[in-house]
Amino acid sequence: MEWIFVAAAFLPFIATISAKAGGAQFNNHEPRAWLDQQTGWRRRAHAAQQNTFEALPIFYAALLYALYKEADPQLLMQWAYVWLALRLAYIWIYIKDWALVRSLVWAAALVVNLVLLFL
Repeated sequence: MEWIFVAAAFLPFIATISAKAGGAQFNNHEPRAWLDQQTGWRRRAHAAQQNTFEALPIFYAALLYALYKEADPQLLMQWAYVWLALRLAYIWIYIKDWALVRSLVWAAALVVNLVLLFL
């Protein structure tokens, strides 16, 4: 169970590594300024990172609440896997610039959070 918290926490770093890796003149002294100047898929990867950081608190809260309410651990983990897969897909879809699909996947992950709350 614990690893799902760690795996979720590492999702934003998948996006940020995508944004920064191999970038021309990447400046690790001022990475935010460098990222703000990016365009195309690098800029979208950075946006995916920011959105993924924003998605973590509600996921953690929903998961912890479900644990507190003593939800069935197997069912809880199945939904947590679904959320993790959706958010991983979200990063890929965001980078690929499939805007409508991205919004649908984002909404599906939000629904999973709601399901976790009511398990």
